Amino acid sequence: MGVERKVPVRVFLLDDHEIVRRGLRELFEAQEDLEVVGEASNAEEALLRVPPTRPDVAVLDVRLPGTSGIEVCRDLRATMPELRCLMLTSFADDDALFSAILAGASGYLLKQVRGTELVTAVRRVAEGQSLIDPALTARVMERLRGKQEDERISKLSPQERRILDLIAEGKTNRQIGAEMFLAEKTVKNYVSNLLAKMGFSRRTEAAVYATRARSGHAGGDYGGGQA
Repeated sequence: MGVERKVPVRVFLLDDHEIVRRGLRELFEAQEDLEVVGEASNAEEALLRVPPTRPDVAVLDVRLPGTSGIEVCRDLRATMPELRCLMLTSFADDDALFSAILAGASGYLLKQVRGTELVTAVRRVAEGQSLIDPALTARVMERLRGKQEDERISKLSPQERRILDLIAEGKTNRQIGAEMFLAEKTVKNYVSNLLAKMGFSRRTEAAVYATRARSGHAGGDYGGGQA
């Protein structure tokens, strides 16, 4: 009984080292179900050559001269959402992993990976699987949420941040004024301004937010509660 031959997975290679591209090409083309349809040595070449070759999977080096492979991933997927991108890097880098997930990469592997594992990774990514650990994705989204929160607090002046901390401690305007040597009316104006900057209507919202932001910075979590 004959075995039905599947259409080969079309692979595109992006790496600035010719020897690396040559090694990857030989590795993939030794497999009956993989076909290298194009390659590039930099981002500009990749952005020009990938669309006409219509690959299923693009294997992209993270670190390139000039534009990074992660930016290439983001740009390609903006116009080719069906394209699966597998990122390869020589360095374990949380920031790069963070960026790769946000760019829509399907996988992120170190170049020290064994050849058989890389071949398997390309096959799995081509089938629509994600090789990025869900726990890592969750950590990235937590970090993204924290970054957005930092941006909200960063709008405040040092004086307003101090007042926000005291609000989080449950202090009244009079108590804050006494501690900071300010008139109660002045504190009230500060509170109104910081609420407006942060997009809150009530001081209790700001207090809860500040408490959670501080616990997040200290390595705590949000406990799944509402913001």
